Amino acid sequence: MKLGFVTAILPDLSFEDVLKFAADQGFGCVEVMCWPVGAAERRYAGVTHLDVSNFGPAEAANVKALVAKYGVSISGLGYYPNPLAADPIERGVYVEHIKKVIAAAKMIDVPVMNTFVGRDPARSIEDQWPLFEETWARSSPSPSSRTSRSASRTVRCCSASTNGRAVRTSPFRRRYGGACSTASPANTSG
Repeated sequence: MKLGFVTAILPDLSFEDVLKFAADQGFGCVEVMCWPVGAAERRYAGVTHLDVSNFGPAEAANVKALVAKYGVSISGLGYYPNPLAADPIERGVYVEHIKKVIAAAKMIDVPVMNTFVGRDPARSIEDQWPLFEETWARSSPSPSSRTSRSASRTVRCCSASTNGRAVRTSPFRRRYGGACSTASPANTSG
């Protein structure tokens, strides 16, 4: 087991400086924040250590080289918006960025993308299931084996509820299984 931290706690450092800090302090891994570049909406939101907006092979090679240089692995890529926001335009922006984070994770051989399931606080949990299923569409018959297959590897989306409780205690877990089900937002390959 490796001990690591979420890079959002070091918002003013570059990605390379975060890896150097982690290595110098004896950490074995980091969860790298991948928020869109811009102002933070809340504490720790808006931290961008890996800009995935135009992430390609050159950026992936650079990330892999830095990981090798410092000997600190990436446990997952993180982006924690509310993909079930009431406003469909806002929701769409979040989902599109989640897709970019998933694609970047695949390019750097990181098998986990961490995010929030999302919730519209004006709706009951039961009233949100249709939107949840539309947003987090299943690509196989089994609810616990949803996958993103826009590349040859699978990226697991680990989710937490937006009210701060882990999914293991939420209706999501009761309905869909573990907090780290293999999942992706709808149409990830598009």
